[in-house]
Amino acid sequence: MAKIPAAAVAASGLIGGYATARFTKKRPLGGVVLAAAGTVAARQWREKAGGKTAAALSAAYVAGFAGSHPLAKKVGAWPAVFSVAGGVGVASYLFADRRG
Repeated sequence: MAKIPAAAVAASGLIGGYATARFTKKRPLGGVVLAAAGTVAARQWREKAGGKTAAALSAAYVAGFAGSHPLAKKVGAWPAVFSVAGGVGVASYLFADRRG
């Protein structure tokens, strides 16, 4: 069975975490989605590119989540989430997914 690329998992985690929190009005539930996808992506990053790259991409994932909040004040919530999800997805593809 083919794996879903880590770039898609990470981007979906950021988008899905926000969507879950917004539509259920339960922020902790959005955090569960965010953390679950981040864990799956980190495992794939480690398998494909090693521990240092996985740590850097995990930091980018968390920074994307954190950075989407102040960015949302400037461009709106959904554009901010899509922007950081795209950035993390591209980084994941460049540094891990295209190796495998």
